[in-house]
Amino acid sequence: MASDTPYPELKKTHTMAHKGRPWTDYKPPPAAPVWSVIEGLGSYYILLAALELNVFDTLESTGPVGVDILARKLDVSEPHLQSLLDSLVALGLLDQFVNIYELNDTAERYLTSDGAASMSDLVPVAPGPHNNWLSLAETIKNGKPGDPIDNDPASFYIPLVEGTFTTMLRTAIRSDLKIRYSASPDLKVLDLGAGGAPWSIAFLSACPEATSVVNDFAEVLEVAKRKTVEHEVFDRCEFRPGNFQDIEIESNSYDLVVLGHVCRTEGEEGAANLIDRAFLALKPGGRILVADYFIDLERKFNPHGVLMGMTMMASTINGFQISNEQVSLWLRESGFESLRLVEPIGFQFVYVAVKPFN
Repeated sequence: MASDTPYPELKKTHTMAHKGRPWTDYKPPPAAPVWSVIEGLGSYYILLAALELNVFDTLESTGPVGVDILARKLDVSEPHLQSLLDSLVALGLLDQFVNIYELNDTAERYLTSDGAASMSDLVPVAPGPHNNWLSLAETIKNGKPGDPIDNDPASFYIPLVEGTFTTMLRTAIRSDLKIRYSASPDLKVLDLGAGGAPWSIAFLSACPEATSVVNDFAEVLEVAKRKTVEHEVFDRCEFRPGNFQDIEIESNSYDLVVLGHVCRTEGEEGAANLIDRAFLALKPGGRILVADYFIDLERKFNPHGVLMGMTMMASTINGFQISNEQVSLWLRESGFESLRLVEPIGFQFVYVAVKPFN
């Protein structure tokens, strides 16, 4: 029996060939992954309620405070607020000592409205329309969502580009550390599906003689106009409304073309076509930047990218995950060379590729 040590109860009949997963018969797996998913729904709505009630901004103004004082300031039920605050502590989004609550570093940076990397406007819109998640099984069965955002894209994308602007601007600014676009002061940029124009703002702020053609739906461009005014680059932008798949684009005219988080909305054919359009628009030696949440070949080593793909599938007609292999293939088939992949901030990936001179 010594050969069976340290688990003599597992005989040769309990092998993968005979039983599949022998350990399962004797040591059941933990239920924690299932509970994590179940609690995920409540966790999201706990955070959403805290933002709607202005918990984080109020704590920023008060500093460490008791629940009784905070309840009076927010005009809410004290015992219900305590339950919410304790839940935020459990989620790692607040600190607590006895009955005193305060912002932790995460909340201060990401969840206050004036935080250095605020996501407070992103939280409500990031999952897409909430009702589409309730009908996800039907979407998978039918191959399309019942209420796709494609039916009225402007009404969805306006709050989305507002919510993502801070994160996207940080990504664009930090990209310069790897891409060094600031070394070219007179860039001519084409920003397709620009949203609030964070990439154009980063380029124009770093390159004093640069100009940008900023494209999106006309209603969304109103956000871009406001943001470029705030960042004092409005006068160097041309705003070109329309669908980026069919607007007029000059050939061999641009130093940079940006596809920032737009390819995953388009389906394989649409994404490949966008990259083809970018290639034609660039001057020889010009560069394309493709920013998105790319996944690995086995679709399991970047869970954030996988789940973002599911978010797209739940609410768009053509939205899908994009793998590194797919985008690399599209870039090479379009004619691009010298492909690089950089990660300016966590989960934010950018492919950079060059249009050759010949």
